[in-house]
Amino acid sequence: MNAIATYQYETLQVSITNQILTVTLNRPHKKNAMSFQLINELIAVAGHIGKDKTLRAVILKGAEATFCAGIDLGDLNHPKNKAFAFWELVKPWQSAFQRVCLVWRELPVPVIAVLEGYCIGAGLQLALACDVRISHSDCQFSIMEAKWGLVPDMGLTQSAFGVVRQDVLKELAMSARIIDANEGKMLGIISHCSDTPLEQAQALAAEFAERSPDAVLASKRIINAMYQQSKITLYKEKIWQLKMMLGHNRKLALRKAKQSSIAFAKRQFS
Repeated sequence: MNAIATYQYETLQVSITNQILTVTLNRPHKKNAMSFQLINELIAVAGHIGKDKTLRAVILKGAEATFCAGIDLGDLNHPKNKAFAFWELVKPWQSAFQRVCLVWRELPVPVIAVLEGYCIGAGLQLALACDVRISHSDCQFSIMEAKWGLVPDMGLTQSAFGVVRQDVLKELAMSARIIDANEGKMLGIISHCSDTPLEQAQALAAEFAERSPDAVLASKRIINAMYQQSKITLYKEKIWQLKMMLGHNRKLALRKAKQSSIAFAKRQFS
């Protein structure tokens, strides 16, 4: 058995077949929302993958026909986690929230995301960092952060660059609107739409595995280099998120999500 498959995770399932690793987000009771533990375990398993030269591709999916419904707000807002979240935003290098997405972009093997059910907020930012996204027609997508008075800060400035047009990205981020898979395909968010996304992902992974692993790696590296953003953009994500979290309209956004009549205060920042 491959060593990666022997590690014990509480929020992930990991399996390997024919040198193709499948990583499953396994918090179905929370629609696979990202808890702090899931973030840490995703980063850990990606670290193991990066060291294994026998692997040919990775499939990333969610348990029970849902990819990821976003960040686990209960976990994020829990008092015990506030200090950790604040440190992640102020430290001068990548935050764990950015790392959990961007690490898949950096892996030396292709990563295929299988999208079903919900792919929202943190889930969409994770999917955008994968090399290929194959979605079921029932999947729903949203850059949801604006609904909660926040800004996408999980590496979107890197992962969406070259994938989604600037005007499309602005519209989705500003509106927090939910779109379906057909619109997602039209807008370039997903690569393929399929009634059997896992089977299509497995077939594509097998196709990649037929090629030289070094040629596949080189292709990923040089094409990523075409769309490499300055690290300053990642720092700006964190700075703006801190502003949002400390601003008065953030609290109003949380109230407005439950009571639509709540009005926002005038713009605080310029």
